[in-house]
Amino acid sequence: MFGRINRRRQWHELPFPISLLNLLSLRLDLRDKNLFDSSEKIQEHGTEEPPAEARTARTPEGLWNDLNDPEMGSSGSSLSRNIDPRRVRPEKPPRLYDPSPRKVSLELMTRDEFKPATTLNVLAAAWIQFENHNWFFHGRGEPDQVLEVPLEPGDAWPEGDPMYIRRTVSVPAHHGGASGDRSGSAGSSAGRNGGGQSQANGNGSIDYGNTETHWWDASQLYGSSQERQNTVRSFKDGKLVLGEDGRLPDDPEQSGVDLTGFNENWWFGLSCLHSLFAKEHNAICDVLKRENPRWTDQRLFDTAWLINSALMAKIHTVEWTPGIVNNPALWAAMNANWSGVLGQTIKNAFGRLGDSELYSGIMGSPQEHHGARFQLTEEFVSVYRMHPLIPDDWRLYSVASGQLLDEREFVELQGANTRPFMDGFDMGDLIYSMGVEHPGAITLHNYPKALQEHRRIDGELMDLATMDIIRDRERGVPRYNDFREEMRMPRVRSFDELTPNKQWAEQIRRVYGNDIDKVDLQVEMYAEPLPPGFGFSDTAFRVFILMASRRLKSDRFFTTDFRPEVYTKTGIDWVNNTKMKDVLLRHHPELTPALEGMPNAFLPWHRVGDGESPDGKLGKRLAGTRRALSAIGS
Repeated sequence: MFGRINRRRQWHELPFPISLLNLLSLRLDLRDKNLFDSSEKIQEHGTEEPPAEARTARTPEGLWNDLNDPEMGSSGSSLSRNIDPRRVRPEKPPRLYDPSPRKVSLELMTRDEFKPATTLNVLAAAWIQFENHNWFFHGRGEPDQVLEVPLEPGDAWPEGDPMYIRRTVSVPAHHGGASGDRSGSAGSSAGRNGGGQSQANGNGSIDYGNTETHWWDASQLYGSSQERQNTVRSFKDGKLVLGEDGRLPDDPEQSGVDLTGFNENWWFGLSCLHSLFAKEHNAICDVLKRENPRWTDQRLFDTAWLINSALMAKIHTVEWTPGIVNNPALWAAMNANWSGVLGQTIKNAFGRLGDSELYSGIMGSPQEHHGARFQLTEEFVSVYRMHPLIPDDWRLYSVASGQLLDEREFVELQGANTRPFMDGFDMGDLIYSMGVEHPGAITLHNYPKALQEHRRIDGELMDLATMDIIRDRERGVPRYNDFREEMRMPRVRSFDELTPNKQWAEQIRRVYGNDIDKVDLQVEMYAEPLPPGFGFSDTAFRVFILMASRRLKSDRFFTTDFRPEVYTKTGIDWVNNTKMKDVLLRHHPELTPALEGMPNAFLPWHRVGDGESPDGKLGKRLAGTRRALSAIGS
């Protein structure tokens, strides 16, 4: 029924209760038709006995989350697909470079002026990178296995023509997998000629390994290997290592960045969040230790890890996502994902009302994979490319007075500069500065210039906008029109349909040579008209609808084992009753004036001294929005 309705009116054009049902129907449809698996059939019965410690605790490598299939979702295993693997066509030259990804970057992505996302704060930008580092990383690639991107005449790229970009390494993943035999680098013999083949599976598609675990297990904080996890633990009372100043220690192998589970692409926003949730872990340990004085260090650590990772998943589900997709149906849907349509209050009072995730939410329901082993997908990676959120120019304020303390460019507060920069500020001032400033809007002509000429901590120079385009092509993620067709959305027939901005439509036409089917997914996700309240495209949202619930529903520790016997009663209550605002104030009470009355910590905070955003009128409008969202959340 909704399939017929949506040919004329999209879900967000329907009245609130009907749009909510439409979202439910879309999720069911996507579960049926857009979950694929490049591996063998799901094991219904395990062939080995799980180790005792894995029954009630996560493992660093992500093993044994599913007790019948121990390697499902583990580090080193492949990313899967949300489109039929038979339709996956990794592009090769000359199509790989048609049009030039660098030309797309310069002519369509480059920030002409900063376009702010006025309904969000910069903490929301830091948060999504913090979470992405939990979910996926393809690895750095091999320095001698590269793609050669030809440059247009007159391109001022500092390293000359062509631009070299490391290939994505195909499975077997080069970091090694849980089974210990995934260290190969299949299809890596092509060298610098840009025309090599990667390894294909039986369906003709390409698999690429995830160096992180696929589970929502806070691996960015705890690591995806036992070796890495051991470096961040104190081995006393279950706690993580923190300095007396409340910050993570310096990474002895990379000057200027923190020692934590995952510290690629580092900047001060990530450092603040990693330190914050390391403090939260240790605070959980303190409470567990008081209640269970005989528990070992390992049991305290494992239980606090479970609680902390579930809390992060909850914050993302019911706070960050409704913050960036600020729509009543989405607020209701994401809260229903977590607690059910009856809400957390009813669930707290009466417990689960049966196994249905509709009434009582996914948390505590039976684990279910919906016919495909749990893996994150290449399409999921693609739709989470949100680099325009990062500003180029930064203002730092005092949380005590609201006074402007300093102004910096992004290059000065990231990479090897991160720790030296942070030494000059209190962490409360840095968090406050992110809370009151706006990120960039996710649109064309708003890509950070700092990331188009970005030097990694290892010295490699890269244009991330060019990489965003070429990665989709290289990994076989369909271009925009084909992607929409795979998600059962209508194809776009003309450049004028692509975007309501006539100037952008003409620019896209010029770059893509009047061939609408060549337009890249990234370009059009930044250009297409947005549903009311949305910070990203409706096309990207199709993947979110599917994967947001799948990350919870497939995870044993959010479903079958989200219970007091595993988490403790205190742990369950900690997850259910804590919000991002609570975490911030527990460890930085100096933020209280800025967060007073805020229903969502990812909305712009009160400025100290006037309680408004920089524009007084905008501040009043946002105050009204906060009141409305608070009512919806209740």
